[in-house]
Amino acid sequence: MNEPPPALFRSWIHSREEDSADVSVYRPADHPFPPSRGREGMEFAADGTFIDHPIGRGDAPDSVPGVWQTKDGVRLTISFPTAGRPGRELEIVSCDESALRVRG
Repeated sequence: MNEPPPALFRSWIHSREEDSADVSVYRPADHPFPPSRGREGMEFAADGTFIDHPIGRGDAPDSVPGVWQTKDGVRLTISFPTAGRPGRELEIVSCDESALRVRG
């Protein structure tokens, strides 16, 4: 598999209540999350664009544009060439229409 799963290409919100020691869980934006003081998220587009949504001022999500790349469809390299912030790597543990689980 050289391409990520098609379900990846959407906006994901961090469901930290479901995280384990080394895996972070993200759900689609329409998931019924419990109340929280802000949630970070991220968006993947099939054209390689990425938007990070860290928690900003007043617990509102911010938007930081970036790009993603993969060689094997599982390990993603994310960079922020115009934002001046360090990149990161994620490993897709599983991804379907209801949940994205990543390591990294």
